[in-house]
Amino acid sequence: MDSPIVAQLFRQLFRHPACQSRRNLATLSSCLRYGRQIRQLQHQQRRHQTTRQHIIRGAKKGLPDKEIHWQQRTELLSVDMSEQYKAYPMVTANGLRTRKDRPRQVKMLMRDFIEDSLYNPHYGYFSKQVVIFTPGEPFDFNSIPDEPTFYSELGRRYTEFEDALDAREKRVNPTRQIWHTPTELFRPYYGEAIARYLMSNYLMTTYPYHDLIIYEMGAGRGTLMLNILDYIRDIEPAVYDRTKFKIIEISPTLAALQNSQLLSTAVTRGHASKVEIINKSIFDWNERVASPCFFLAMEVFDNFAHDVLRYDTDTEEPLQGTVLIDGQGDFYEFYEPVLDSVAARYLRVRHAATQGLYRVPYPTSRAARWLKKQLPLAPNLSDPEYIPTRLMQFFDILEKYFPAHRLLTSDFHTLPDAVKGLNAPVVQTRFERRMVPVTTPLVHQGYFDILFPTDFRVVEAVYRAITGKLTRVLSHEHFMRSWAFVEDTRTKSGENPLLSWYRNASVLVTV
Repeated sequence: MDSPIVAQLFRQLFRHPACQSRRNLATLSSCLRYGRQIRQLQHQQRRHQTTRQHIIRGAKKGLPDKEIHWQQRTELLSVDMSEQYKAYPMVTANGLRTRKDRPRQVKMLMRDFIEDSLYNPHYGYFSKQVVIFTPGEPFDFNSIPDEPTFYSELGRRYTEFEDALDAREKRVNPTRQIWHTPTELFRPYYGEAIARYLMSNYLMTTYPYHDLIIYEMGAGRGTLMLNILDYIRDIEPAVYDRTKFKIIEISPTLAALQNSQLLSTAVTRGHASKVEIINKSIFDWNERVASPCFFLAMEVFDNFAHDVLRYDTDTEEPLQGTVLIDGQGDFYEFYEPVLDSVAARYLRVRHAATQGLYRVPYPTSRAARWLKKQLPLAPNLSDPEYIPTRLMQFFDILEKYFPAHRLLTSDFHTLPDAVKGLNAPVVQTRFERRMVPVTTPLVHQGYFDILFPTDFRVVEAVYRAITGKLTRVLSHEHFMRSWAFVEDTRTKSGENPLLSWYRNASVLVTV
């Protein structure tokens, strides 16, 4: 959070029912402003310091005591947590799945902390907190004067949607987490564009020798699935007869929502024989699918857990970040000079796949690094770099269990309001119907979205290296101009929200 005061206030707020927390809301608002002032003062005096340790987790032989563990200092008077770091057990997100309470007096790698925060079955953000916005009737874009009018109408429908939720729940929920997808905003046109791409490529490659098998991960409400199946049924009945749609959904809540969507009307119930909803994590997949298939991952990469690294500015050696959680639920960062096998493999694969051409969070010139270290309060470690280790493991799953897949994915290549660092995430929560971005991923688990930009140049190279497949990266606008009927989403002024809304997104496809 912006300060320990704000972090404690959020924890206190989230522990109480919304109807009992109205008194806290004004206090929280003022403390957010105070917290930002404190953060500005801290930023002026922040530096990284070393702490002595006597127990080494996988450290190199002969490493000096003072270089074994590095504790990231984030406060004016940082608490030395060295003894707790030695004493607390190392846990993983997998091991925390059965826990109903947020862990304390433990330590874990950053990727496990993020995975636990987002996907823990009992308190994870996507398991318990998220509500997916639906605008009701599709927008009639051709009758809307211009994009500002579309934004105003979208805001009005957002308000109506949340007012209806408050009325149904008979209380005002100031911490309700609502997010939207392009599938919902541009229904059915977005889904129909995806359907055209799938159907065209299927007809040109494996038809009639194989069925059209589609896997979708992170399907939300299931709207994209329904739009795709509706389109194929209406346009190519012969292809529809051979279509199978399988959703892989980690969240039990969203899996139930997808089932209810499928059975909500007579029209959607007609697809029931085509659809299978598999309520499990893709990382638990253990069944080989030999048949050719398409794999959809729309806005999924951004919520994959990342590891965090910092680099010694003298040696350029990476140190891997670990999160320590104390008995009060407060967080501390430590960095170790020995990488775990997953992070180490990612660095090797990235270096080989890109031929060493990738960005780093420190000056590549030794002279520039020396000059930077001469500045007052200069840190002894680089800024953080967040590396997509979980995404690499997803590519491993595709290569091992879906050898004949063709991937279609869309995600953000840049995001505003990100925390400090290279490839750093946006961390935000929704409070009183407004988004509140914060400055660290170390936040109260389950109440904050943590989403990362995707460096498509590097990700494309890593995907090719692992799967051996050829790919193409397009801008979101380019893809939609190729496969959507863009006149359907054009306003009277000629502006087109489908093309302009997601200018910071790209599409990667297997060719």
